[in-house]
Amino acid sequence: MARAEASVEELVGMIERGELRLPEMQRRYVWRSTRVRDLLDSLYRGYPSGAILLWETNEEVPMQAMAVGQASNPYVSTRLLLDGQQRLTSLSAVIRGVPVSVRGRQRPIELLFNLEHPDELTVVTEVDEDGEDDELDADVIDSNEDELQKRFDQMTFVVSTRKLESLPQWVRVTDVFKSDSDAPFLTQAGVKGFDDPNYHRYSQRLARLRGIRKYVYRMDVLERSLSYDEVTEIFVRVNSLGAKLRSSDLALAQITAKWRNSLPEFEAFQAECAKAGFDLELGLLLKNLVVFATGQSRFLTVGSLKLAQLQEAWKQSRRGMEFALNFLRSNVGIDSPALLSSPFLLITLAYLGHVRAYSLNARESARLRYWTLVANAKARYSRGSSETILDQDLQTLRVGGPNELIERLRLQVGRLDISADELEGRNQRSSFFKTLFLAFRAAGATDWRSQVGIALSHAGNQHKLQFHHIFPKAVLKKYSISGREMDDIANLCFIGGGTNRQISDRAPSQYFPGIIAKAGVGVFAAQCIPTSQELLDVERYREFLRMRRVLMAARINEFLGD
Repeated sequence: MARAEASVEELVGMIERGELRLPEMQRRYVWRSTRVRDLLDSLYRGYPSGAILLWETNEEVPMQAMAVGQASNPYVSTRLLLDGQQRLTSLSAVIRGVPVSVRGRQRPIELLFNLEHPDELTVVTEVDEDGEDDELDADVIDSNEDELQKRFDQMTFVVSTRKLESLPQWVRVTDVFKSDSDAPFLTQAGVKGFDDPNYHRYSQRLARLRGIRKYVYRMDVLERSLSYDEVTEIFVRVNSLGAKLRSSDLALAQITAKWRNSLPEFEAFQAECAKAGFDLELGLLLKNLVVFATGQSRFLTVGSLKLAQLQEAWKQSRRGMEFALNFLRSNVGIDSPALLSSPFLLITLAYLGHVRAYSLNARESARLRYWTLVANAKARYSRGSSETILDQDLQTLRVGGPNELIERLRLQVGRLDISADELEGRNQRSSFFKTLFLAFRAAGATDWRSQVGIALSHAGNQHKLQFHHIFPKAVLKKYSISGREMDDIANLCFIGGGTNRQISDRAPSQYFPGIIAKAGVGVFAAQCIPTSQELLDVERYREFLRMRRVLMAARINEFLGD
């Protein structure tokens, strides 16, 4: 294995000219803008950023398009990127100012640079090449504008917003990379001339930002003599030892090595699922394939499967997943993966449909709905080893059905109904929070101003669903209420973004009367919110939580049925 070096600028040029390509074994580009922000911050500070793994070959191998545009490669020899895709794709998009393609959608990566950033690092971030992000940032949603601005002022890079972009000290990162002149940025920041105290400071920071292009990556280059199968094995071993990729990504490499050009077929079905409202990870579809091929869920067996086995299992697993999605949406009322405590529920439903030849009677269908809702609420696949629990359910389904799944769930969690005590200390990340949304929606919960029913799919900032702290954090802080108690599930409800912003940090005793006068108490009753004036006193906050937990538990149990 040879070693070489290349600057970010050189690597970005190789990508643009089509000299650096992506093999089919690689996962797709998955980073969100916040990951790119953190990478830029690390490079700006000169922190280490790992190495790049390449394979230079003349062999004709299956490839996939990168997430950024590339020219055609005029050379026979091709350099394939085995490790470093997320970093280099992100840098290419920002430096060149081109959008990235994520699951068929084009989106720009728009970052801003703070000319007035603190000299010392004050906001700690973490770059994880293959980590996942939460869609909802509770701190950001619940923070007022002053708190957000103070937080942003302490940062060097942020994901662009219209408000920040309008402020003089914030400049677009891509614009800086595209221009060698400081003049437009200094003028925007109000620098009048060479004698301005900010002239040299801002100029040095802009030069340091452009210096990211000169950051040098070490490249490990695999030998030309290696075959595609050997490179796949190296890819799997390197990433297994370094724990850099998930097991599903390594399984994808092994599957595509045996079943050439299969990735487009997997992604086409993934797109079909997304069109139906379930934007699923490719890894989940591959795990479902393995389940249908082997009867168990662990990827360790992928290497022993023959091509014909993979192809037949994929065909059957597709049909099973279609059953699972249709049953969830039509029978259970779950229309988004965001409402699942674990996507493994889909695999269990898919396998049950398969072993039952997609034939259930009315009683079995009702019991399966009940098991799905209770297993989701009780977070069945989050209590210990997820794969071990999934394998237990798969074994159960080979000899039983929904009733046997329910009995196994009872052995795990004890009582199947929900008690008020179980809700205490839970927050928005709890599986109960997802179940509460389902129960409230089924009860006809609406936004308090617009009367639009709550849903995850609403468009527009006014109607997009947010969770709201009934007693705002700003109010509770004055009474020394702990952060854990502030975020208690009994202090959270679902309303539109416009209503949330209008309420701001007012106490419920202040904003409840106006809403009741216009919309009635029904909008609060639909979400089990007590409206007694005595309970809206901040000093009785804990009593309010206890009362609402009782109401919520009763509502959930009514929704779950039997």
